[in-house]
Amino acid sequence: MTSLLNVDRAIELILMDLKSKGPEHIGITEALGRVAAADIVAPISLPPFANSALDGFAVVASDTSDASEDAPIELPIVMDIPAGKAPETALQPGQVARIMTGAPMPEGANAVIPVEDTNFDWEADDHVPLGDMLRITRPVKAGAGVRDVGESAKRGDVIIKKGTIFRSAEIGMVAGLGMSDVLVTQQPRVTIISSGDELVPLHQPLTPGKIYDSNSYSLMMLVKEYGGIPTRMPVARDSMESVREVFEGALAGYPDMIISSAGVSMGTADLIRNILGELGSVDFWRINLRPGKPLAFGHLHDVPFFGLPGNPVSAMVTFEVLVRPALLKLAGSNDHDYYSTAVAGDRITTDGRRSYERVTLTHDGNQWVAHLTGTQSSGALMSMVLADALMIVPEDMKVVEPGTVLPVKLLRQPKS
Repeated sequence: MTSLLNVDRAIELILMDLKSKGPEHIGITEALGRVAAADIVAPISLPPFANSALDGFAVVASDTSDASEDAPIELPIVMDIPAGKAPETALQPGQVARIMTGAPMPEGANAVIPVEDTNFDWEADDHVPLGDMLRITRPVKAGAGVRDVGESAKRGDVIIKKGTIFRSAEIGMVAGLGMSDVLVTQQPRVTIISSGDELVPLHQPLTPGKIYDSNSYSLMMLVKEYGGIPTRMPVARDSMESVREVFEGALAGYPDMIISSAGVSMGTADLIRNILGELGSVDFWRINLRPGKPLAFGHLHDVPFFGLPGNPVSAMVTFEVLVRPALLKLAGSNDHDYYSTAVAGDRITTDGRRSYERVTLTHDGNQWVAHLTGTQSSGALMSMVLADALMIVPEDMKVVEPGTVLPVKLLRQPKS
């Protein structure tokens, strides 16, 4: 009997020859979820000038060292600095300037006193009578209330590394640096194929023995979720002609990856195995994995190909474990799986393969507690709907007792 292939070794073999796609320039409003194709270096410092972090008064900090509630000090207000206006003169010792949040600090000032630590009524005194005396009741340290030049980033700093996925924060950062476009890796184009006479389109009524095609839709959304551009082919029927036509049609679209579900088991009726032999070089693996032992991987006309199991949960789990790393490598991403640990809240039994159990997560003190979503049947897609994570039971651990701490691969942010 052929031994089962280790999951980690399977991932190594899959990633071995994959290379990321080339770069392209896009506008920053289109960059959400895309992958940086090169390091991004700050062309300016951010902020580009020292500015006030609050509404208050710019001062020379040493002037306030003796201020107190019982013995306030008084200094003349010599200028008013709104946001967006650079001060024209320097602040001398013994002077103060009213300053707004974000306004440039005047030369000579090194701290900002909050308005509430003075006698000034900000709303009532909308226009500052220059020359009036400001009463200060608390000392302030140098640097207080000031955002220094380059506090967020200094000119020449690498602010976003190659392979980083752009989120709203990264996009805001490059916008703050005055960059309107960024260099990103082209998105992988992935063609999805389902096969089988039992599958019917969603708009048709079910007849005895038929089921709706859910796999192609869940796989399309997984591709999209991880940065690819999915295309769904018509269902391949159980004939050599139909299977060949669908796969040749998929290749005609010049995809960067092809994924099929069903038709990769050891059954003699699986026509896909024969067509794959005609179109490329494909290995059929039996992986030490539950759910999803049968898998095919190879190349069709040099296009990476994954043949996933037909059961809905098996298709999704094998995608998460084996296809996702390949898709992210094609996209040039440094993103990694989100792993944590959790305490098993239920007794779990396995057959000795590395098992990915669908679980919900709840907080108990400082730790997550994982409970099975119910049946772990590879056909019960509802177990994926309910799951916050996949609890990973190592090889040869056939019984997991409640209280055992195991790794979990997060699928979404848990509700509690």
